[in-house]
Amino acid sequence: MTPTEALTTEPDLRVSGGALSSAEVARIRADFPALDQAVNGHPLAYLDSGATAQRPWAVLDAERRFLETVNAAVHRGAHTLAALSTEEFEAARETVARFVGAGPEEIVWTANATDALNLVASGIANASRGRGAPASERLALQPGDEILITEAEHHANLIPWQELAAATGATLRWIPVRDDGTYTAQDAAAAMSDKVRILAFAHISNVTGFVAPVAELVELAHAAGAITVLDACQSAPHRHLNLAELGVDFAAFSGHKMLGPTGIGVLYGRSELLQALPPVRTGGSMITTVTMEKTEFLAPPQRFEAGTQPVSQAVALAEAIRYLDAVGPERIEAHERRLARTLVDGLSSIPGIRVVGPAAGEPRAGLVSFDVDGVHAHDVGQLLDAQGIAVRVGHHCAQPLHRRLGLTATTRASTYLYTTDADVDRLLDSVAGVRSYFGAAS
Repeated sequence: MTPTEALTTEPDLRVSGGALSSAEVARIRADFPALDQAVNGHPLAYLDSGATAQRPWAVLDAERRFLETVNAAVHRGAHTLAALSTEEFEAARETVARFVGAGPEEIVWTANATDALNLVASGIANASRGRGAPASERLALQPGDEILITEAEHHANLIPWQELAAATGATLRWIPVRDDGTYTAQDAAAAMSDKVRILAFAHISNVTGFVAPVAELVELAHAAGAITVLDACQSAPHRHLNLAELGVDFAAFSGHKMLGPTGIGVLYGRSELLQALPPVRTGGSMITTVTMEKTEFLAPPQRFEAGTQPVSQAVALAEAIRYLDAVGPERIEAHERRLARTLVDGLSSIPGIRVVGPAAGEPRAGLVSFDVDGVHAHDVGQLLDAQGIAVRVGHHCAQPLHRRLGLTATTRASTYLYTTDADVDRLLDSVAGVRSYFGAAS
């Protein structure tokens, strides 16, 4: 299907309400050129959107149009293209801000979500070294302070806090998960203390699909005087997200998981905390005055955006958000929740399959990780790939969680707004034959 044959503007599906129908999913799917292909002689069933989502024509065309007509450096040149480029760049920031319930001054462009989380941790490290304005002292850590995370975190929301603890003398602690990889607000309360200065956690686990009790965790943290940092990588693309309503202090998500391009992420920070956070990267575009002796920095968000920015990527991400908004985050969530139920029920009924995460019937996001008894996850993935089914295999950048679950690796199927019932049925049919194919069935 060509761009002119496919739907090249955002679909208007929000008014329909409820979960997406099969016809609506088919209409959406036609917007994604990468899905209209065969892999190893089979139609592609793309079940790896938790790692990277595919992009619709509207997003591809938006970035191409920008690069072909407006491309120029932002916040620098005085010529027409530079002004138009800056206008689109900042309009994209406003689009992202509206989508997550923030003000544009609370949205910082980063290279990806990992970069955003590192920016917060490194900024706090700078504050702990006495850098920044007097307001930065509120963020400073010292020996005796504690950083609290969970045992279920992606490495991007673990290693920066390990480094921050090492740099400041603070202690890193974690909320332990239960045998299914989940935890409760009560588990978090048991781990909380008045020494905790930072609570960092994922909104949705990229391994188990577990949805964190955000409101309860934020209340616990703020009662202890701690700031909260939310990894929203698996929530921003898949459900309604209003960061101001959630009450979190910082949050991070990435463009490539929500129909946008790679090379761009978003850091959200409450205005007063961004004002207090010292910059990490320095150079052009984030200063007011530079002398040979010292430098004065711009206010956020520009303070954190040194150097050449991902301008076309920001424009494309804004188009991706318009696409998601037109479909409706609530409808996307309902669609994925239904598919997740089918996956959990179907996989759980296959002998020798262990599904990790919330049990059947319990809330979870639209991704499911599982272990096949007697068959390594990489072998499972190769067999599925041979049949045109794309899944993620490995530890999913969450080695401590896998270790807690007694596993070295799992196979993960993750859905999105373009995932069909046929995609899920093909996966279930293929997984049912994995153990016998490898001679592992009893």
